[in-house]
Amino acid sequence: MIPLAKEIAQSILSGFNRHYHTFLYFTQGAPARFEQADWQGVQESSALRIQSYDAKVNEAVTLLKNRFGIKTLDEHIWHWVKDAYIGLLENHPQPELAESFFNSLFCRMFDRRYYLNANIFVKTNVDPQRFEAFTDCTCHRLSDEPHKNHAVFSQILAHLPLSLPIKQNTGMLNKMHSSLVAQIPSSLDDAKLTLLTPLFYRNKAAYAVGRLETSDGRCYPFVLPVLNTERQSLYIDALIANEKETAVIFGFARAYFMVDTQYPGAIVHFLKSILPSKTASELYTCIGLQKHGKTLFYRDFLEHLSHTNDDFIVAPGIKGMVMTVFTLPSYPFVFKLIKDKFAPQKEMTHATVRQKYQLVKQHDRVGRMADTLEFSWVAFPKDRFSDELIDELKHTVASQFRIEGDMLLLKHVYIERRMTPLNLYLDNATCEQQSISAINEYGLAIKQIAAANIFPGDMLFKNFGVTRHGRVIFYDYDEICYLTECNFRHIPAPRYPEDEMASEPWYSVSPNDIFPEEFASFLLCDPTTRKHFKALHPELLDAEFWRSKQANIVQGLFEDVFPYSEEKRF
Repeated sequence: MIPLAKEIAQSILSGFNRHYHTFLYFTQGAPARFEQADWQGVQESSALRIQSYDAKVNEAVTLLKNRFGIKTLDEHIWHWVKDAYIGLLENHPQPELAESFFNSLFCRMFDRRYYLNANIFVKTNVDPQRFEAFTDCTCHRLSDEPHKNHAVFSQILAHLPLSLPIKQNTGMLNKMHSSLVAQIPSSLDDAKLTLLTPLFYRNKAAYAVGRLETSDGRCYPFVLPVLNTERQSLYIDALIANEKETAVIFGFARAYFMVDTQYPGAIVHFLKSILPSKTASELYTCIGLQKHGKTLFYRDFLEHLSHTNDDFIVAPGIKGMVMTVFTLPSYPFVFKLIKDKFAPQKEMTHATVRQKYQLVKQHDRVGRMADTLEFSWVAFPKDRFSDELIDELKHTVASQFRIEGDMLLLKHVYIERRMTPLNLYLDNATCEQQSISAINEYGLAIKQIAAANIFPGDMLFKNFGVTRHGRVIFYDYDEICYLTECNFRHIPAPRYPEDEMASEPWYSVSPNDIFPEEFASFLLCDPTTRKHFKALHPELLDAEFWRSKQANIVQGLFEDVFPYSEEKRF
């Protein structure tokens, strides 16, 4: 029996190794795509890398069933399998990821009643200290004297792992030094700069990421975005050395980075030192290891439940027509389930909604669309659900949940970072400038989503949220579509004066027709909001603006959307 367990364990680990080999195959193509300005290839490879995980799990499940004839779970054998697997991971470079792969395979094969730590890795067996010693980095010493830092910066740029040269001159080096001094309140004299060797590739940029430690013991991020002019030359676009803007660069509303490393745990350990407000779950996810991010999220969630006693409640705000949403006040996430029945005006199916969320998962989210974690048959303690919420679930998602003893099970759940709905944010704004800033962010969010070939569909304020950094993020995806699928039209002039008074339009309307002029009536009911929106983003009410976005996409033009403020750009 023990030899059989070892064979099964080795087969599972081989499946994981094939997965990570495929993961690195897509990742290692990032430098060439960046230097060749192959932006279409960037987007395609990002989607394919995400899809590859489930494909490799399914492949491993099929091989396991065929080779060992596994039809039902023999828990006695599986305990030996897990023990053997732990032994195989002792010197493995990605042990934490291999545990998550083991869990994925087991959950694909067996019923959820077996999801116990004796069978899977509910708790990790990996010592986190394994990740502390990361050697794939370079160290530099900075100074308060600009000319000395010029030499250091020049050396750093010359040794970045890129084939094309990076433009550098005295003006550029001056900007780098001035930007660093402006962001670091401490003296730079004898400051230690540690720079990770692998670059972080995403969209149209490559990021050099490091940590700056000053002599007074403070620690700061150090991020250099490298851009491609598309004329075979590279340049530094900014220098980011503060946690707030670095956190936005590594935010949950952006596509995943591609980072070529055999030691992702060490990369995450390093990132955690410069982004202490980020969880390990978030950091693994942002470098494309979202399945392990899910594992860590669930472990953190269980830990949170064990140390709190508040109830899950119906999420505040206007209820949606497609999703039932609830939250735990002490936990910064919301839980969303697709309703059994939709409002009559929502002509879609459960499958359609799931496809929309999967589209966003694999698409470039340009910092304006929230990432989601997707779970099946999640178990919650029933006594933590308010009576109002249980009634809501019975009424809206009866087919999606069941109660087993003291646990409440949910069949299919989307989990997103909790934000303040934009409509509530505007209602509670304490000053006019706060409202203006939020309205400006709302318009920017729509424009940037459009640049990524996404039309939000339902653009009501309740479908957008405001983050703790004041950014507006879209999070309701049931009506999204590709921008290029829409037909943007001007409203035809009325034929007769009576036309404007009629209850029905005097012009024909096809399913994909969009009339931007109508946005002001449907979205901007408040006169003050309408005034500010028209002052900031009048083009969003003009069909020609939307057609120009479509033309750019058709011509293969990928617009720049920067994850840092315009003021930081050189």
